[in-house]
Amino acid sequence: MSAIRLLVLGAVRQHGRAHGYQVRNDLEYWGAHEWSNAKPGSIYHALKQMAKQGMLIAHEIAPSTVGGPPRTEYEITEKGTQEYLTLLRESLTSYDQKPDVLSAALGFVVDLGRDEALELLEERVRGIEEWRTAVTEHYVPDDGPGQLGHIGEIMNFWVHSADSGAEWTRGLIQRIKGGAYTFAGEGEPFVGVLPEGEENPYSTGVTHPEDAG
Repeated sequence: MSAIRLLVLGAVRQHGRAHGYQVRNDLEYWGAHEWSNAKPGSIYHALKQMAKQGMLIAHEIAPSTVGGPPRTEYEITEKGTQEYLTLLRESLTSYDQKPDVLSAALGFVVDLGRDEALELLEERVRGIEEWRTAVTEHYVPDDGPGQLGHIGEIMNFWVHSADSGAEWTRGLIQRIKGGAYTFAGEGEPFVGVLPEGEENPYSTGVTHPEDAG
């Protein structure tokens, strides 16, 4: 699974309507260009592609009176919302994805209800535990991975990653159970994006040909 579709759909959805540079600015504010493939070219490509697929509606906005090219604003459709929620749920439960997929899901987890988020995270823990059991039963010798020489460090890494992933997820579950964060249906959500016109302190400052579009 690629994180870019989830990131772009989620960014458009939280604005209602957003132009490409706005989406890019939001994702750079999150640092997504550092921990995912959310680079400018990928963002603009994803917007256009998902508009063709019926997940977004592209609205052509007239150019300003001071000149400049027209901008395209994107709005998520019902099909796009369904795709977004499917990706979000899969990203929270899939323990074998790249870190950028889980990172993207964490950015939008509060779009779900609290109970559903907890259920999905508990499913994630079960998946990690089942995977760890399979690794240790089938790949780790009875006398330990040291019997495999330095190759055993691969198994050590797998097991350590599983243990740390499960521990972190359990901690998040406890924080959510304790009332952390505002989930869907609980009130005004936390605003994790910059207001229109406010300077982004984490912007790369690198321009792209489509920034004005």
